[in-house]
Amino acid sequence: MAIILMRLLSAIAVLWGLFGVLALLSFSVFRLGAIAFTFFDYPANVWQWLAFLIWLLFMAYSEGYRGFQLAFAPRFAARLHWLVENPKPWLVLLAPLYAMGFIYASYKRMLISYLILLMVIGFVLIAEMLPAPWRAIMDAGVVLGLSWGVVAIFVTTINVLFFSAIKVDPELPKHI
Repeated sequence: MAIILMRLLSAIAVLWGLFGVLALLSFSVFRLGAIAFTFFDYPANVWQWLAFLIWLLFMAYSEGYRGFQLAFAPRFAARLHWLVENPKPWLVLLAPLYAMGFIYASYKRMLISYLILLMVIGFVLIAEMLPAPWRAIMDAGVVLGLSWGVVAIFVTTINVLFFSAIKVDPELPKHI
């Protein structure tokens, strides 16, 4: 009976942790995507088109590749893998927060996670004040980075859970 409960908790942890975070990011992609596409409603000049293209490249590299693919997705997958192997009921309940490093993590990981959250909130507040088409330009880059992140998180998590060994520290609390 205990093995069945552990497997059930593990399955819930994966499904809730992975798809909870993917849903959160996907919601942002669709919400901001609608704003980003308004860029094409404006008669943009050469400088705005140049800014649009440079920003897309910058965000694809910095947020998508470096932020999500190289850093967040592998750590997310490692943390979710640890939770599958050690399904504590309270962590399963909070699996998305756990997998993102907001709870039950090293002090450094939690500090970085919360600082990034505050930085993102700050950027959102600033971006909301930008006039058109600059807001659309900014949001287009964010949409590209988040979309890359959704794919990177999904692929990396599936790869770690089913096909390969963990290569990243899940950054758990020191007392583990």
